[in-house]
Parts: sequence; C-alpha cells; structure tokens
Amino acid sequence: MAYQNLRDYIRSLEKSKELKRISFEVDPVLEITEFADRAVKQGGPALLFEKPKGSAMPVLINAFASTRRMELAMEVDSVDEVAARIVEFLEMGKKPDGFLGKLKLLPKLAEAGSFFPKTVTKAPCQEIVKTEGFSLFDYPVLQCWPEDGGRFITLPMVFSRNPETGKRNCGMYRMQIYDERTTGMHWQTHKQGAEHYRRLTAEGKTTRMEVAVSIGCDPATMYSAILPLPPDLDEMLIAGFLRGEGVEMVKCKTIDLEVPAESEIVLEGYVNLGELRTEGPFGDHTGFYSLADDYPVFHVTCITERRDPIYATTIVGPPPMEDFYMGKAIERIFLPLMRLQLPEVRDICMPAEGVFHNLILVAIRKSYPGHARKVMSAIWGLGQAMFSKCIVVVDEDVDVQNVREVAWKALNNIDPERDIQFTLGPVDSLDHASRLVNYGSKMGVDATRKWPGEGFTRPWPGVIAMTPDVKMRVDELWKKAGL
Repeated sequence: MAYQNLRDYIRSLEKSKELKRISFEVDPVLEITEFADRAVKQGGPALLFEKPKGSAMPVLINAFASTRRMELAMEVDSVDEVAARIVEFLEMGKKPDGFLGKLKLLPKLAEAGSFFPKTVTKAPCQEIVKTEGFSLFDYPVLQCWPEDGGRFITLPMVFSRNPETGKRNCGMYRMQIYDERTTGMHWQTHKQGAEHYRRLTAEGKTTRMEVAVSIGCDPATMYSAILPLPPDLDEMLIAGFLRGEGVEMVKCKTIDLEVPAESEIVLEGYVNLGELRTEGPFGDHTGFYSLADDYPVFHVTCITERRDPIYATTIVGPPPMEDFYMGKAIERIFLPLMRLQLPEVRDICMPAEGVFHNLILVAIRKSYPGHARKVMSAIWGLGQAMFSKCIVVVDEDVDVQNVREVAWKALNNIDPERDIQFTLGPVDSLDHASRLVNYGSKMGVDATRKWPGEGFTRPWPGVIAMTPDVKMRVDELWKKAGL
C-alpha cells in the first residue's frame, strides 16, 4: 500500500526506529543544520523537531539520509528492486511471441495504467487558504550555514508548464526568502524551469509565468522532483510508478496549475519575466558556498495548507549528506536506462566525495580498441550526465563500488599522457572552478587494460591473488591458531 502522504511515511520511519523526535526548542537558524549534519555523519536517524524556535510547525529533516530510509521511502528491501521493475517495463516494449506471450503482457499493461496522475476536486492541502495577511517568515525555514544569504526553502517541488506543449514539469530548486511574499527561484540555466522561462520570454505574449510550489508529500512524489528525466516526461507519472499508485493532483486556487493533493503546504504565485534579483550565497552540496548571482523572483499570492502542516526540509554541504543517499538511489535506479543505450556498461558509481557531477566510475565490458573513450563521450551526451567533470573507465572485473579498488587498479593501469582525455562543454552551474559559469573542461581517464590495437605491445601483468585451495586450507588453520 503506497504512502498517501508525509504523515504515513513519518509513521513508517518511527515504526522502523528510523526517526527521533526532538521535543525541545531548536533554532531553524543554523542549529537545526548542526543537528542534521551530526546525525547524518554519525549514521543517526531522521529528525522531527516538534518545537522549532519561532514557529508551531514541526520540521522534518534527514528523511532520506540513509540507505535504509531510501528503501523505506521506495517501499522496497533494496532500491535495486526499482531498477528491476524498470527493466520489466522496458521489456514490455519488445513484441511478445505468440498468444500466451501477449496474455502475459496484459497484467503489466493494466499495472502501467494505474501509474497515471488522478485529478481530484477536494484536497487536504487546501484545508486552509490564505490570500491575505500571510508571511513566509511564519514558517520554520532554515538558514543552513553561517554565510548563507538568508533563509532557504530547500526541499520544494516546483511546478511549471511548458508553454509550447502545455506539459507539466516538476523540479527541485532552492528558494531564498527575501521578504514576507517573495523568494528567489534558483533556475540554473540547464534546468527545465529555466527553459520554460526562456520560451515564455521569447514568445513575448505574457509578462508573467505561473508557478506553484509543494512542500512535503509522500516520499516517492517528493523524490521524483530530483530525478534526471527527459524533458516533458511528467515527474508525477514517474512518482506513480515508484509508489505503485497514481498521484492525486488538485488544481490550485488562484493559478492554472495542479499540485499533489496530499501536500503539506502549497505556495501559489508567479514570476515576472525579466525581473531578476541577487540570490545567495548558499552553502551547497559541493561543500563550498555557491556564489551570489541574479535569478528570477517568485511572488507568492496565495498559500494553501493542511490544518496542522509539517515542514519538510533538507540541508546540503560537506559530503556525505542526505543528498548523497538520494543520489545513490538514482545511480542504482537509472543504471538500466543507461545500459539501454550503453549495454557495455556493467556498473557505475558516483562516490560521495565526487558530489555527483565531479566523478563517475564506470566498469565496462571492453570489446574493441578505444571502447573506453566511446563510453566517456556517450555519457557526456546523456542528459544531466553531461556535467560529469571526471569519468574513470575500468574493466568489468573491477568493483566500482569499492573506491579503494578503483584507485589501486586505475592508478596502476594508466599512462597519464596516453590515457587522459580532455574535452570542453557545459558544466554544472555550481562548479566554482570552471573558467566560465556553465562552461568548462572535463576529463576522461581510460583505466582499462591496453590492447595491441591501442598501441600497447608489452605483456599486461596479472593481479596478485592467492589460489582458492590455499585460501580454504588456511581458513581452517587460521581458526586453529585462534586468529
């Protein structure tokens, strides 16, 4: 049974001893961050602050901050189960053989139909409607780090519409609170929200762009907002796939957009095309402060919420943080999709220290000279994987989940001048080291065994390893020695 809302998930966390309630006052300015950072670094639980300073609204943080919590969020024993379900549905695209094959396909087709979003007319997120007399400062929004430009909403689901196709998009973009009714909208240039903004501006038919923001929902729906999906693939459809049940959506009160009906809080409003304001600095997932820059301004015209809302948030900063576990799940879930285009890829790993876009380790089944370089180029052409600053490609017998093994074998296998490749292209907006904002260089490392066809004619040495029979004999002797 899918979680209906955030409360269902909180109950599940508590039942699984993955939640700690904090019953005394803690300040959303810096103190909650320090709690959350210590908890995730020490393998601690999710935290529910019942008395945040200055607000009667509880604050939930670290809800995804462990492998176990990601499994609970997806309602699986392992996120690899989600990947296996994706493979099943990919195979539905293959024409089934014979009458029996077609019959076996019917249940999957019926299941797929259940994933679609469902529109409702009455929703818990609209129990209270505020069009006057509200302030964003009434909410326990965090100032995460000492040099942040202010308080930031960090776990919002931001809804906009493609002006050309009319299709919905949901992304997660931080929002700096400027005053009672305005925030920044951190639409980095490569994101779909920014693309919708650009298209509307180019059309010149309107001066405003409607935007809705949902805060707090069932975990799969919240998680869907960060997934690296193709443009115009509805995140709410993918949320339905993840949770095994379609997301109920309700039309906003003052704008022509829909939001998840089970949201805790919804901000309705608009962005003025051409209106920019300085946003930041912000302590980011790189572990450094992203610099202040100009971004669009979101004007809140209406807030709807539950009668007793819970404010869901997160922090980012020096890894590992909660976002590492969310990103690790993406790595496992989307591996089958990568292998659909690159079947030679056996596994990938994005280590915490690489903060997602700085390092990808890739194991391949090498089949021809230059194969590793082909894979690098292909990954740089795959959606948000284009931001990968460094790609290290190793042979399939290397366990890329074991970063120590990768470092050992890769550093032994490379001749730097021969095996390192540089290229120029788009880079993550948060890359503070690039020569220009959004544009810089990337590096690929071919750490595979070299073949004669690649100009390597010397023998390639074997890896030192003890024989299995000796290992078995010494296992018994080891026990006998009491070691």
